[in-house]
Amino acid sequence: MSQKQFLQDIEKGYTFKGKSITLGAAMLNGETQANALVKLPLRTLNRHGLIAGATGSGKTKTLQIIAEQLSANSVPVLLMDVKGDLSGIGVPSDGHPKIDERHEAIGIPFKAGSSPIEFLSLSDEPGAKLRGTVSEFGPVLFSKILALNETQSSIVSVIFKYCDDKSLPLLDLKDMKKTLSFVMDEGKDEFQKLYGRMSSASIGAIMRKIIELEQQGAEQFFGERSFEVDDLCRLDENGKGMVSIIRLTDIQDRPKLFSTFMLQILAEIYATFPEEGDIEQPKLAIFIDEAHLVFKKASDALLEQIESIIKLIRSKGVGIFFVTQNPTDVPDAVLGQLGLKIQHALRAFTAKDRKAIKLAAQNYPLTEYYNVEKLLTKLGIGEALVTVLNEKGIPTPLAHTMLRAPQSRMDVLTEMEISAILGKSKLIKKYNEVIDRESAYEMLTEKIEEFHKEEHQAELKKQQEKAKKSRSRGRGRAEKSTFEKIVNSTTTRQIGRTVARELTRGLLGVLGIKTTRRRSRKSSWF
Repeated sequence: MSQKQFLQDIEKGYTFKGKSITLGAAMLNGETQANALVKLPLRTLNRHGLIAGATGSGKTKTLQIIAEQLSANSVPVLLMDVKGDLSGIGVPSDGHPKIDERHEAIGIPFKAGSSPIEFLSLSDEPGAKLRGTVSEFGPVLFSKILALNETQSSIVSVIFKYCDDKSLPLLDLKDMKKTLSFVMDEGKDEFQKLYGRMSSASIGAIMRKIIELEQQGAEQFFGERSFEVDDLCRLDENGKGMVSIIRLTDIQDRPKLFSTFMLQILAEIYATFPEEGDIEQPKLAIFIDEAHLVFKKASDALLEQIESIIKLIRSKGVGIFFVTQNPTDVPDAVLGQLGLKIQHALRAFTAKDRKAIKLAAQNYPLTEYYNVEKLLTKLGIGEALVTVLNEKGIPTPLAHTMLRAPQSRMDVLTEMEISAILGKSKLIKKYNEVIDRESAYEMLTEKIEEFHKEEHQAELKKQQEKAKKSRSRGRGRAEKSTFEKIVNSTTTRQIGRTVARELTRGLLGVLGIKTTRRRSRKSSWF
């Protein structure tokens, strides 16, 4: 096919009626075609997307480009910053001759700019704290996070019902653990009368799962004050979409916490946001960097839940973009829901890598202009294969694209710059106040204390009654014993004296004779 035909196809495929953002310029035979601009229509960005590529291929900068362009078009953005290198979006680029050279080849001028940012945190990283209560998760989602079986999940549902019936707020994990402990011990009889018997082995298994989640730092996430997802949809005073950056640099080794948080946020957004239908641009765009952490060690039930939310949440006007090294990091069921695909270079070092590249090539529309499988290993830094859904929902022609440079800084902010942003934050003042109101833990602790107090008093009363009966019986025996002693003593003395007299008589009968004889003898001597 000719270059002219190629340019016509690109122009036709990437021209949209509504708003769009420019990603870069198309390339053919390794040459950038100036003004053959590759654009992304805002109208279909709620159909989600994938940004993939090997380490160092430029996928994080592609994320930065799209995020800042969305912000400039009044679309709020949520960035999950696992590596800690996205904060630079908050300040303008310092510029560079290579940036000017790139933009000249693309055919658009470079203009430095920045986006309003807000730092959020799940852990000890500075920023507004993200929290959610156990009750807000609900029994189904909470069970799936813990990877419980059907029997254990039914127990969790009954526990939630019990807490609702008894007005016991389930705010954090210690509330849940206390409730499990209570219904297995002090409140066992009451609970069984209302809801039936439960296996102590199943309750013990649920307890161990909760402790496992705690060990990944989840106790910092469960609790109050709950984060309101509407705060993710703010605009600044200039009408730019706020870019909320969640600092996740210290939870890379805690994938369960990461997936738990992401799923809760998506579930809360789906439950809270109204149905929007087809809108001109997203209400919120969410970028999940290092997305393999979401799916790593995730149970089948959790993956099923993610898939369901991905399918449904687009009707709320929310677009979700996964950023990862290889498309195979994302389950096929989720991958099939992604309308935007941006593929950076892949590296083939092993037979497994070559197989993965072959599979990745099959995810893109057929094209007469590129050998996709070969091109995937030859893409330069800042180059990518791009396809997106047009305004009619049809995939655009595959375009080997020279990407524009981010308008913001391609580096992290300094500690001083971060501190300045944190000092201006309204959300930190709102969410960093520690709230530990009375909940299931305190209520059940008080109930257990009352239970043990009543039990102690009942036992004490029982012992007192027993002692009283014992004393009553003791007095009767004591009186009888005294009488018996008196009678027995008198009788013994009488018998003793009789026996003594008889013995004396017997003895004196002999002794008397001898004594008389001795006396008579004695008298004859004098």
